[in-house]
Amino acid sequence: MSGFMGHEPDGKPGQPKTVKEWVFTLDHKVIGVWYLIGAIASFVVAGLAATAMRIELGSVGPDITDNGDIYNLWLTMHGAVMILGFQIPALLGFVANWAVPIMVGGKDMAFPRVNAMSVWLLWSGILLALLNLVIPDSYNGMWTGYPPYSLTDAVGNTALYSSVVIILGMSSVFGAVNLACTVAFMRCKGMGWFQMPLTVWCVFTANVIQLIFVPVLAASVLLLSLDKYLGFGFYNPEVGGDVLLYQNLFWFYSHPAVYVILLPFMGIMFEIFAVSARNDVFNYKATVWAVIAFIPVSSDVWVHHAYVAGLPDWLRLLQTFTTLLISLPFGLLMLSLTGTMYRGAIRYTGPMWWAVGAFFMLIIGALTGIPNALSAIDYGISDSYVIMSHFHYVMAVSGGMAIFAGVFFWFPKLTGRMCNSLMTKLTAAGFFIGMNIVMGPLYFAGMEGMPRRYMDYQMYADNELIVSAQHWSTIGIYITFVSALLMIVVWLHGAIAGEKATSANPWGSQSLEFTATAIIPGQGNFPTPVICPEGWHPYNFIDNPKPEFEPHPGTSGHH
Repeated sequence: MSGFMGHEPDGKPGQPKTVKEWVFTLDHKVIGVWYLIGAIASFVVAGLAATAMRIELGSVGPDITDNGDIYNLWLTMHGAVMILGFQIPALLGFVANWAVPIMVGGKDMAFPRVNAMSVWLLWSGILLALLNLVIPDSYNGMWTGYPPYSLTDAVGNTALYSSVVIILGMSSVFGAVNLACTVAFMRCKGMGWFQMPLTVWCVFTANVIQLIFVPVLAASVLLLSLDKYLGFGFYNPEVGGDVLLYQNLFWFYSHPAVYVILLPFMGIMFEIFAVSARNDVFNYKATVWAVIAFIPVSSDVWVHHAYVAGLPDWLRLLQTFTTLLISLPFGLLMLSLTGTMYRGAIRYTGPMWWAVGAFFMLIIGALTGIPNALSAIDYGISDSYVIMSHFHYVMAVSGGMAIFAGVFFWFPKLTGRMCNSLMTKLTAAGFFIGMNIVMGPLYFAGMEGMPRRYMDYQMYADNELIVSAQHWSTIGIYITFVSALLMIVVWLHGAIAGEKATSANPWGSQSLEFTATAIIPGQGNFPTPVICPEGWHPYNFIDNPKPEFEPHPGTSGHH
């Protein structure tokens, strides 16, 4: 049904050879790699900002700078670039573009030109965000952009902040429409909805959430700039505006965005766990329905961010219930991950080390998140290191490790070469240990009352626990920094001089992306359209029938 979906030609046949062909490609695999490059570049920038902040907080008093605006700039760049430039592009860009079309047996995304536009909107947004590092009036209002501070001159260039968010939002929306159409209409013959890998289900659901909520975020930051530069009164209390309106609009998107990131990286974990354990995904259909349940349930959890804003008791009680409700589908996913490994013949490959690390980090993050939903407890820990530590365990650490697990897992198909197995495991262990040393002590510092976003803690200089926690956390960032640097070196070495993959399917996966003998940019995904025979399933490791290929070229859409 590619004609029905308006499938456009891929341009020049064959592998791109010139810089122009690589840059202006319509091939989904090359576009996926561009997303990955942008995500890794963003990870480096955001990671350097985090390292600078952590060094500054290593001891009481100034260590790098005593300029609060510079510290706020680091804080802003770290949060915004890590989420909007690294995690979302890596998961909804790289995984959605490079892996998903092949996993469903398609020959490309539904709309290749829209796909190309999405990636260049992403790069435009990233470059515009990096411009914030060098312009005189750099924006320092942090990634949330809360008014009334963001309406003042002291915050810097609010228009730049709004522009970056809107451009990256447009990239996400175009990509989400494209991905949804690809999954719905470009699946190969014989692949039903309940024969799709869970990675596909998770990415598909995350994109549906993006389609619903991103327009609200774009509208909220647009109104922010209208308030500041044209004197509108949406948020400005001096002219009758309400700052809580922005808080509600912002978190109406930004808390569902947690699941936009959570679901795809859990999808990667499912893929690696199943392949490494040689087990079916535990309770596959129930797991799929749990993934789908995130769409309605995630729409009513944002209000817990405003518990301390003077909400009436009945509303706080109601939102405590709706926020806790999200633990039901999430708990089922965690049960399914655990059940998938149960009694499996587990092979602890390099990608599995990263995925297991992500799994344990996610458990810690989930358990520390339960108190945040309870309004009575949230009053005491809101905007403290408790919240910061919980958020980083769930999103930054678990999400980052799962993304890196996926890169190592698909690396042989990306490059035709293998990464060094020992170094892959060592970097996973170093990252896991380092980030636990970074975030673990800070949770206890938060319990002592340490607020987040402070560049110094002179007022807590006599609190031995807080001072010690900050010190140990800074030691942890050095371990994490070295591990992340070595990880990038392992990738570069693997891509250039790594051992050539001796098999098209080094992990023994049943998924279609490992069916193709090679995945070469510009040359399609399969020699002829794929047919999934009756009884085929991506997680059947015992008697799974092999995918078949049409003898002559034909349509590759789902029938």
